[in-house]
Amino acid sequence: MNKQRAQEISESPVMAQVTYQGTAVYIQHVDHDRETARIYPLNQKDQELEVSLDSLMEQ
Repeated sequence: MNKQRAQEISESPVMAQVTYQGTAVYIQHVDHDRETARIYPLNQKDQELEVSLDSLMEQ
């Protein structure tokens, strides 16, 4: 996923369908310098991860 689209999704009030390794996730924050995103699985909000933007897929 590119940085701009990830930022749009993280700022949107509408939930986008984004997955990380096949799991539906919520994007909390995008780090443009490191090209990463802080995410968490929709069913495990306490399991935050920082992942490469390249590993996120929009459905």
